[in-house]
Amino acid sequence: MSKEKPYCNSLTQYSRFTTREVMVGKIGVGGDNPIRVQSMTTADTMDTKKSVEETISLAKAGCEIVRLTAPSKKDAQNLQVIKDEIIKQGYDIPLVADIHFTPNAAEVAADIVEKIRVNPGNYADKKQFNEYDYTDESYQAELDRIEEKFTPLVLKCKKNGVAMRIGTNHGSLSDRILSRYGDTPLGMVESAMEFIHICEKNNYYELVLSMKASNPKVMVQAYRLLVAAMIEQGMNYPLHLGVTEAGEGEDGRIKSAIGIGVLLEDGIGDTIRVSLTESAEAEIPVAQNLVKRYAHREDHDPIEIVSQSFIDPYEYTRRKTHTIKNIGSKHVPVVVADFSLKKEIKKASFFALGYNYSVPLDKWNITDKACDYVFTNKNTVDFEIPGTLGLIHEYNTWLEEKSRPNRFPFLDVKQYLSGCEKHEKLNFVSVLLADFTDELFEKLNKDKTVVLIIGTYNKHGLAEQRMTFNSLMQNKCKAPVVIGRAYGDLSQEELQIDASVDMGGLLIDGLGDGIYIAAENCGGDLFLNDTAFGILQATRTRISKTDYISCPSCGRTLFDLQETTAKIRAKTNHLKGLKIGIMGCIVNGPGEMADADYGYVGTGKGKITLYKEKTVVKKNIPEEDALDELIGLIKEYGDWVTPA
Repeated sequence: MSKEKPYCNSLTQYSRFTTREVMVGKIGVGGDNPIRVQSMTTADTMDTKKSVEETISLAKAGCEIVRLTAPSKKDAQNLQVIKDEIIKQGYDIPLVADIHFTPNAAEVAADIVEKIRVNPGNYADKKQFNEYDYTDESYQAELDRIEEKFTPLVLKCKKNGVAMRIGTNHGSLSDRILSRYGDTPLGMVESAMEFIHICEKNNYYELVLSMKASNPKVMVQAYRLLVAAMIEQGMNYPLHLGVTEAGEGEDGRIKSAIGIGVLLEDGIGDTIRVSLTESAEAEIPVAQNLVKRYAHREDHDPIEIVSQSFIDPYEYTRRKTHTIKNIGSKHVPVVVADFSLKKEIKKASFFALGYNYSVPLDKWNITDKACDYVFTNKNTVDFEIPGTLGLIHEYNTWLEEKSRPNRFPFLDVKQYLSGCEKHEKLNFVSVLLADFTDELFEKLNKDKTVVLIIGTYNKHGLAEQRMTFNSLMQNKCKAPVVIGRAYGDLSQEELQIDASVDMGGLLIDGLGDGIYIAAENCGGDLFLNDTAFGILQATRTRISKTDYISCPSCGRTLFDLQETTAKIRAKTNHLKGLKIGIMGCIVNGPGEMADADYGYVGTGKGKITLYKEKTVVKKNIPEEDALDELIGLIKEYGDWVTPA
């Protein structure tokens, strides 16, 4: 896909991509409807009581559409019992049957529920990680086979007025798709398009589409490619957004906010689900906080209109910059902490930023989540700081402190252009999009000591800061950039979501050499520092901890995901950079294992199978032994580090 192909209405003026309305029961998705929030039950679908309780609990929490798994005809038939009981208790929430591998269950469910979700990778296809060399004729023969298996469901949904979600999952692309398109976002789009064309051939258009992945970069690129393909082909189906296997706690919220949020910023998305390895109800407030950001976004201050993206939105490439000390070029993005509002700075103040001072040893211990710079504003520090840490002072304070090591000035544009004294190696200049002039660019292009800290006051801030990068690139300015955003009076979850979207949405496009969160009344220093490193981890631009790819529970789950994830995390969270997949069942397991170094997958009641990447290493281990076996496997492959 050429980068010139549009994937949204505008890169600078917020407006939702116009889609057709699809009715899911009485709930309209797409068209002029609000962005809908949905979730999925975690109970076994054969457990009617728990399934009903969870569905009603989700409805009370604000969930508008509820999905239940239907792994067999028996499960699908029980959806009628569940639905009847929900209605009996006074609730009329639309139900979705989640189908993998079992077309016969889908056809049963289509007589009961308001929507069917099918996964093209495993509905009529297979994934065994085999490669095939297809001719055009043999490939078409496979498509004909799929059409024969899929068409009965299409016709039944059409007859019953039932909607369908064609939900491609990065982890379960079929061998056929992988052989022709590779493990790519384009392959995800093509997988969905094959099924869409079968639906359209039968004049069935009540479709919602999704492109889920556990990696926000892959997920965002896939949705953009999908919208571009729809524009090319005259389609306008509603889009359901989600990052699959996002995980729990901070990790799950940050990953989901980045993947879902950057698409919502560009007006893409009609319904969302935040997939957390927590109770289903915990997903709803996170989704609601994401959606509410766009309630009045159209009223933002104007931003110059551009006709096309200045970066390739379909493939990650980091913006090229100068190297200035440890910032820019091939260095990982830096974290700048904000101490500007503190009345006094003590050694203990740095503990929350990853620097622990040992009094007996008279030295600093530095953790993997130690920030790189601290903006102190007018505050000074009268003790020796760690050699890896830099202090940024407002200009006049810096003039007094400049003889001390690792002190750097913070200048506004007026000061910078005035020809004032500067640090010989590193100077931070605060700039807004409106500050750029020919004079400023002329000076910046000759000066290899400047790192820009960009800000915005625009309600549509991501778009404005994206245009800041556009201006830099158009003027061939290679100054490194720290993305700065200011927040005030938010809950911790609101801050986490806003910062993740605002900054992560730029980082996944290769824009930014650091982040700076300035937050007042939004959480303590430790929380803000963890959030900053969490954003870099989720965008895979700087790894500071173990990465867990864990699915949310559903009726297929074969063990307690929350409890198991907590146990695995407790034993492995010191393995910086290692990716561990924790899957409750085999549906997306093998595929997602391809993105993980090690996989822990439920394959039967009380039975766990361990993977090294996408290869099965140990099958059907008793659950009580599985964690020890996982640790042994990590040791066997040389990735284990003894905890300090």
